[in-house]
Amino acid sequence: MNREKRHALLSRLQAENPQPTTELNFDSPFELLIAVMLSAQATDISVNKATGPLFAKANTPAAIHALGLAKVKDHIKTIGLFNTKAANVIKTCKILMDEYDSQVPEDRALLEALPGVGRKTANVVLNTAFGHPTIAVDTHIFRVSNRTKLAPGKNVRQVEDKLLKVVPDEFKVDVHHWLILHGRYICVARKPRCSACVIEDLCEFKDKTTD
Repeated sequence: MNREKRHALLSRLQAENPQPTTELNFDSPFELLIAVMLSAQATDISVNKATGPLFAKANTPAAIHALGLAKVKDHIKTIGLFNTKAANVIKTCKILMDEYDSQVPEDRALLEALPGVGRKTANVVLNTAFGHPTIAVDTHIFRVSNRTKLAPGKNVRQVEDKLLKVVPDEFKVDVHHWLILHGRYICVARKPRCSACVIEDLCEFKDKTTD
């Protein structure tokens, strides 16, 4: 895909959704961090259902740590891998309290050092909580980037690096959200909804659907 087509594609996604954000519910960088930690192999809807009551009761590192492991597990038991995730949440809260004055660090290396936080989670927090031009490549971004030929790659890191290289600076902060939402609702895995796609004529996917 050439530069002009990429710019046109991103401009259309921008026009469709000028101020995109995550579908995870959060009111602070800490709430976002916990929500993203819980979202691995889970839907945003299921995470929101669990974090709503949890954050209403406890939405700071000290408050969640004070709840204890058993109560945190009880709040998130409807989410996959909840035992491991609950343990990581408790450990992360303790580290935030002890080392960062209960604040979420605005630093990739420090975020990735937290239990249960990998590169993707760190990228989401840096982008969505702090406005950094980071791109957290999930299954939706990986699929859309490869199908459209916007930023093809054989693995998530290749796609991330390619996106950071080819996406113009004016789109970098928001492209993460546009591609996730496009993959979640339009460019779906089994049968993409090409007839409803605002970038269909710019997309270089060979097996487009007609209905």
